[in-house]
Amino acid sequence: MEHKLQSDAHLRAMLSSPVRFTPAVPTPDWNSTPSQLPPEPSAKNNASVMTVLTPGSAVGEPHINITLQNCVATVDLHTTLDLTMINARTRNSEYNPRRFHGVIMRLREPRSTALIFKSGKIVCTGARNEQDGLLASKKFARIIQKLGFNVQFANFKVQNLVATCDLRFPIKLENLNLMHGQFSSYEPELFPGLVYRMIKPRLVLLIFVNGKIVFTGAKARQEIKDALDNIYPILRSFRKS
Repeated sequence: MEHKLQSDAHLRAMLSSPVRFTPAVPTPDWNSTPSQLPPEPSAKNNASVMTVLTPGSAVGEPHINITLQNCVATVDLHTTLDLTMINARTRNSEYNPRRFHGVIMRLREPRSTALIFKSGKIVCTGARNEQDGLLASKKFARIIQKLGFNVQFANFKVQNLVATCDLRFPIKLENLNLMHGQFSSYEPELFPGLVYRMIKPRLVLLIFVNGKIVFTGAKARQEIKDALDNIYPILRSFRKS
């Protein structure tokens, strides 16, 4: 009887103790460099702010800071992926094929989100600049590689850079839209900014009355600088007095 009571007490203690689950996949070791993946970019190049000379700076502001806000990049792992298995064995991922036919995976550092497809293609978004986009893409590829897939990091390409800047003077958007109607669209009842579609470089600019600009559609920093060089004299001529 005493032995039975001890066994019952031991069983109750086991059932009342919290159960700890061990993750199916260990935390990846980012310090190791797989042979199929390129070396990580240097942190010293990880800048999101571009300081550019203001056109006509002799009589205007000496410089303008352009801040990169988002980098969308793509990469091909050159292998077919089992998305159900990837979702089951990784953290910070979700997969609902009835809503979206790819795995959505997130990283904290650098803060970014990946859309992972069965074909092995990855779309990485949310990184602040090109270097963070490359680093995040490599980390996503390494996570998948540690699950046993034979990945190759290929065809990395920046697809879209989103940047902002502040010209520090107000702009007459109604007059700008009137004179540049072939390039612009301005409906303040629907959206407070003027949409300016630049032909060369092929970018879209969102211009606000307070002088703030959002650049989108660029594939390189130089395109953003060229767009600012083109639009600045125009906006200067529509400056509110």
